Amino acid sequence: MSIKFHSSVLFVKNIEVSKHFYCSILNQEIETDFGNNISFKGGLSLWQIPEWHSLNKDFYKKETSNTSLELCFETENINQIIDLANDYTIDKYQDITEELWGQKTIRVYDPDMNLIEIGESLKTFIKRMYDEGLTIEQINKKSGVPINLISDYIK
Repeated sequence: MSIKFHSSVLFVKNIEVSKHFYCSILNQEIETDFGNNISFKGGLSLWQIPEWHSLNKDFYKKETSNTSLELCFETENINQIIDLANDYTIDKYQDITEELWGQKTIRVYDPDMNLIEIGESLKTFIKRMYDEGLTIEQINKKSGVPINLISDYIK
């Protein structure tokens, strides 16, 4: 028997609102759209459970934020994300923060109060730290990224 991971599914209250958030704000590309079920090209799916479905009756009663899940997205330009979050007045959990390992992140909520992290890609924050004057060894110590990978990223 073979079992392989297919996707992660977020249950949403309003598929159109969530579709707008993930497509227009987070720039996700739709792979399939079945109306109340959307799959994006990165492996994330959204599902607005029909009223008649048993999950709607027994399981999906979420009223608050999901505290045991964070969806992580990466960007090459964190400043554009901050502007975007402000333009769309997205509920923020945390404004831009530099994590202990050097990556800049921002955390926001999607329309169903799922926690979303948007952070600099590994290559982006390694290059930024190098451009800010840190040596390869200092970047390695701060980030934990191997020296050979840092060297590749700063070329």
